[in-house]
Amino acid sequence: MRIFDIEMKQVVHKIMAFLMATVVLFSTLSFTIDMHYCGDTLVDAAIFHEAKTCGMEMQKEMATSEHSITKKNCCDDEQLFVNGQHELQSAAELISFQQQVFITSFLYSYVALFETTKNTNPSYKHYKPPPVVRELYKIDETYLI
Repeated sequence: MRIFDIEMKQVVHKIMAFLMATVVLFSTLSFTIDMHYCGDTLVDAAIFHEAKTCGMEMQKEMATSEHSITKKNCCDDEQLFVNGQHELQSAAELISFQQQVFITSFLYSYVALFETTKNTNPSYKHYKPPPVVRELYKIDETYLI
């Protein structure tokens, strides 16, 4: 039962380490979302590249020889920039060297409490027990009459 507890503790430890690593990864990740609207309708949204257009882009100005005509474009492009955390602060900078030594030695000794030693090669394996010369339990017995 104790081996099962140790293995379960290791599995939980690995899962928590993975989750903490993903939290740090996603908190430092920056990305841009490009969106293309045609009127009030969202046509396309893309995360790591430009959004596809609907094909209804117009020229901003149509110029003739005498007059210039400006038409309003029905399409609109928007970009949403999600900024990640760029400055990570290490916890080692916040505590002194003596505190780091104390924490390290405390954790090392605490983890050593739960380590099990597997003695698969006993030292008495190559030795035979001594022969029984006389039955010692019979010598020390006392009887009440």
